[in-house]
Amino acid sequence: MVEWKISDGLTDYSEALDAMETRANALVDGEADELIWLVEHPPLYTAGTSAKIEDLVDPDRFPVFEAKRGGQYTYHGPGQRVVYTMLDVGKRGRDVRAFVCQLEDWIIETLDQFNVKGERRAGRVGVWVQRPEKPKAIDGSLAEDKVAALGIRLRKWVSFHGLSINVEPDLSHFDGIVPCGIHEHGVTSLTDLGLPVTMNDVDVALRKTCPFLDG
Repeated sequence: MVEWKISDGLTDYSEALDAMETRANALVDGEADELIWLVEHPPLYTAGTSAKIEDLVDPDRFPVFEAKRGGQYTYHGPGQRVVYTMLDVGKRGRDVRAFVCQLEDWIIETLDQFNVKGERRAGRVGVWVQRPEKPKAIDGSLAEDKVAALGIRLRKWVSFHGLSINVEPDLSHFDGIVPCGIHEHGVTSLTDLGLPVTMNDVDVALRKTCPFLDG
């Protein structure tokens, strides 16, 4: 059984880390069900295990947390749906790459509910959208922006951390970091793409397309 939980308001990041640790440990010990937890955070930056200090452009702008997840620097804040996935990857084949692909597919299918075409890109974790209305890249390719990020951690084949989808965050808050270490591409959101989508709309789409729920 996978529990589905949505927290109202803004969830303190340190409290979220503690809650994830506790739930993951209980899941490892067979004392709790799997959990998908949807939250919003106050403005903050998190550093993954591959973060480079030079990518923290404005270290005094918001609190910075060591997340111990995979990946580099990312931003969390109001208007962004963060989805924490405390799931048993062991019983799902013990294939980390396949699990990450499942998370990416989940994001892509969620975006498809709003007629947004999200895409993977080799060497760039996360989900991207083409921006034909923007100037082309130096190599002549279409401009692309990231609309969703992901980063996980495993403990004895139990995952925690997860993914985030930009619904209506303040995109200028990403300026304090080099998101995921990628200089040449930007960041977008559903509202930036011209969609009047609410957080509840996204939550409904996430649940409808979730590959981890029974029924």
